[in-house]
Amino acid sequence: MTDRTLTALDRLIGQLDQALHTVFGPAPVPGRASPAAGKADAELSAAERELAGRLMRINHTGEICAQALYQGQAATARLPEVRGKMDQAAQEENDHLAWTEERIRELGGHTSYLNPLWYAGSFAIGALAGVIGDKWSLGFVAETERQVVRHLEGHLQRLPAEDRKSRTILEQMREDEGRHATVAIESGGAELPEPVRRAMRCSSKIMTGTAYWL
Repeated sequence: MTDRTLTALDRLIGQLDQALHTVFGPAPVPGRASPAAGKADAELSAAERELAGRLMRINHTGEICAQALYQGQAATARLPEVRGKMDQAAQEENDHLAWTEERIRELGGHTSYLNPLWYAGSFAIGALAGVIGDKWSLGFVAETERQVVRHLEGHLQRLPAEDRKSRTILEQMREDEGRHATVAIESGGAELPEPVRRAMRCSSKIMTGTAYWL
């Protein structure tokens, strides 16, 4: 039996299916166990649990955006090896998506109601970056991950000191995201112009602000 060549319609249907699973489906099965597995849950006050849940919701939404960005870039990347890197990065982000969703449920919170909107916007941005060129697409990945690392460092400072489960998850995520940024640059990613980096920081603030409440 010969392998069937996928048409543009086939790929579109596959991307829509992946989008629906990412946004509305259950948390993906992670390739790695959660860093928080086996750790005792601390006694947190109602206010502390609410704060931790809101912060983890922001991080979960960030992972939804990361999935969409990588999938959009993989759809339009020119070189097979770049598409492979985008696919691999998206698979690794699956772990973060599963870990944060699990922790949100443990804290009694909910994922963001606006995740479908953020997924659609992030996919479009990722696809555009891929169309512009692979070096810019990789540069976009690097800058995104750098901003995520700074964002995670801020959350680690805001988390209740006793919430070791959430802290352990964010520390592992910070390590992974930093590595993704390094790999993107080493693979030929170009440094983005300052106006683009500023626009990315602005959109990130909007996302984090809305996800905190919704």
